[in-house]
Parts: sequence; C-alpha cells; structure tokens
Amino acid sequence: MTGVLNFIFFMLVLGFICYTFLVLIWYIVTAVTAMRAMKKAEGIHETEPYEDRLQSDDIPPVSILVPGYNEEVSVEGTVKSLLGLRYQAFEIIIVNDGSTDNMLNTAIEAFRMKKIEQVVRRYVSSKPVKAVYQSEIHRNVYLIDKENGGKADALNAGINASNYPYVCSIDADSVLERDALIKAVQPIIDGNGEVIAVGGSIRIANSSSIERGEIMNVTVSRRPVVIMQVIEYFRAFLIGRLGMSHFNILLIVSGAFGLFEKSAVIAAGGYRTDTVGEDMELVVRMHRTARENNRKSKISYIPDPVCWTEAPETAAVLRKQRRRWHQGLTETFWIHKSMFFRKKYGTVGWIGMPVFFLIEWCGPVFELLGYGLLLWALLFGEVNALFAIILFLLMIMMGSLLSVTSVLLEEQGNGRHTNVKDLDRLFWYAWTESFWYRPLTVFWRVEGIWKAIRRSKDWSKAERKGISS
Repeated sequence: MTGVLNFIFFMLVLGFICYTFLVLIWYIVTAVTAMRAMKKAEGIHETEPYEDRLQSDDIPPVSILVPGYNEEVSVEGTVKSLLGLRYQAFEIIIVNDGSTDNMLNTAIEAFRMKKIEQVVRRYVSSKPVKAVYQSEIHRNVYLIDKENGGKADALNAGINASNYPYVCSIDADSVLERDALIKAVQPIIDGNGEVIAVGGSIRIANSSSIERGEIMNVTVSRRPVVIMQVIEYFRAFLIGRLGMSHFNILLIVSGAFGLFEKSAVIAAGGYRTDTVGEDMELVVRMHRTARENNRKSKISYIPDPVCWTEAPETAAVLRKQRRRWHQGLTETFWIHKSMFFRKKYGTVGWIGMPVFFLIEWCGPVFELLGYGLLLWALLFGEVNALFAIILFLLMIMMGSLLSVTSVLLEEQGNGRHTNVKDLDRLFWYAWTESFWYRPLTVFWRVEGIWKAIRRSKDWSKAERKGISS
C-alpha cells in the first residue's frame, strides 16, 4: 500500500511540476513582451504632443458613465476629478442605481442638478429610469435616477442615456489622472476602426493624498493587506494584461476604467445582469460578437493612463472581493465555453480562452493541490522530503519573483512612487507573497468557484471609506 501511495504522490507531484513550468514559461513570455511594449510606449509618450492632440478633430467625444449604489462618500470627489480631465468633448453621466443612502441628494446639491425632460433611448435592456437631471453649473454633467438593478444594469442605463459614440465606464469611487482619457483614446485613433475597447492601468490610492479630485502625492499604505494588493495590481496589469493585449487575446477590461465603442457594446447586447463578473463577460462577448460578424477587431491595453481606486483594507473585505472575482471568472467561462478551440474565434478561442482558463481559473486549484502535496510530503516519510522542498521552491519562485519584477517594471515605466521607503517596502513585501498572501487568495478564489457552482448571486459589496476629498 505504501508503494501505491508513493506512486500516486509521485505522479501528482510530476503533474504539478509540469503545470508550474508551463505557467512559468507563459509568465516569462508575457513579461518580456510587456517590457518591450512599455519601452515602446515610453518613447511614444515622450515624443507625441498631447497638447496638439487635445485640439485635433480626430478626437472622438466620450460619454463617461459613473454607476453608483450607496456611494455618497465618493460620488462628489469622483465627478470633480472627471471635470478636471484634459479632453476636448465629454459628458459625465452619474447613474444612481436606487441607492438607499444619500447619494442622490449629495450629487444634486454638489452640482446644482435640475430635473429635465429627456427621452432615454433603449439600446439595451435596463430597469426603468425615474428621472433625469442636468447640472446648472456644469452643462455636461447628467444624473440618471433609476430603479435598483445592479452595476451592470446601471451601466446599461448609462449607455441608453449617452449621446456620444464612445463610452467610458468607471467606478464611483475612482479618480482618473487628468490625461488618462486622451491617452486611452489614442489606440482607437490609430486603430483604423478596429479597436473596440481599451483598458488602462488601475492603481491603489489608499493613503495617498487627493485634493480637488486629483492625486497630489502617491504614498503606500502601511497595512500589509493593502501593500500586497498594490504589488498584485502591478503584476496583473503590467505583465498579464499588457502581454495579452500585444497578442490581441485580452479577455478583461477592468470595470474601474474602460473605454468602449458604444456601437460594439450595443451589438453585443450590453452588460449581462445575471453574472457577478459583468466586465469580463462583456469583453469576451465583444470578442465573440465581432468574430461572428466577421469584423476585424482588437481590444487593447495601455499602461500609462491611470485610474486610482480604493482597495479593501481588511482581509475580511478582500476575501469577499476575490471570491466574487473568481466566481465571475467561472461564470464567464461557463457562458462562453463553446468558444474554446473554435476556428472562427481565432486566437481568442485557440489561445486566449485556454491560456486564461489554465492560468487564472486553474491556478488556485493547482496551487491548493500543491499545498496538499507539500503537507503530505512532510507528514509521510523522509523519501518525499525532497519533493516537498522542490514544490516549496517552485511556488516561491513563480509568485515572489514575478511580483518583484512587476514592482521594477512599474517604477521603470511610470515612476509614481518617489519615496524611497515606499519602494523598499514594496520590494521586500513582494518577496513575502508566497509565505502568507498567496495562500490566502488561493483559498478565497477556490471559494469563488464553489459559489459559482452553487449559482450564488451575492455581490458582497465592500464598504467604502471614500478616497476623494
């Protein structure tokens, strides 16, 4: 019996090691691709005259959608930051999704809103709109008051009310940098009508100073949970999304900051309201719709436009968020399972979906298996001790080394963290990821898979302190 168990253990370890090396190879490929793309982008940003672009007739007008439910602490600061954007023509559409706090009155008072008579077209399905308001002091600011239907439904209502050919979705607790929109629209201008969506970088604003809706000083929080999220965001955006964008297999544009061609969103049917991962599901469906309609399309990511948002500050709130994210990921793969390895979906079907499934969805499952194998090796016999050491080193190498690389990439490309102590803190915390943070997120993500299997639709909305002032 001992021989059989050792054989099973050996085969499981061999499978885990093979998986780990495949993941490592993919991360190396995307990391190298990201480095080259950032170097190229750095040269463009240094030489291209943004001032001239701001006056160009090629700049399309954009409708910025700000969906919010119980965001009274954030909505005023977010809209003020948007009003400071350097962009030729844009409108801001706040969508109050049946809030039970004072969000509606806060927005009305802050921007002197007056009710107007406006017919809201119904391009995509959404809950009924109760009233439309327009600011008396900023004529490009509107407020939609509607029945509660969730974030996806609120975004659909915003799309219906929008007047411009491109829509930008952001969270109600987000702050965009002043040049973010003009930089985000550049791939659309250069794309000859092929670019249907663009995502920008998301950064964490906890502990940073914000005045009049603008980031004044970037400071890293001293909370370990927040520090690790800063590092995690670096890795996800600078290595993962930038690399996948290069191969046109990007499957997600963050709901906190995304720019979309409105007609492509409408053609795809708008946001689905029956999944908790509406942002990724829409992007995958836009890929799908474009290829089914034989349209040559691209979904891009560029690292320079930055949106600042509030991150969970406690493990309990972070658990709810990560559990929800992985539940949404599971639902999206299930909804679009027919895209896997289908010729008509091109690289998205042959590479994007399988790789994302293997790396992102299977990742926590295999890592949990790895922890189980490590425990097994330590509990049963000296013969397996070597395998335990190999597993442990592989997990550290794959997690911590990539995190350190992402920190270095961020500072090379953007350099927003100018405090030496902050940089030291980020660098050294990156080496600790595999010892405590990674195992926690693995368990939470597996919980998300279980919630998806149970078809739970609990959003578990995190409480916000508000990052704007």
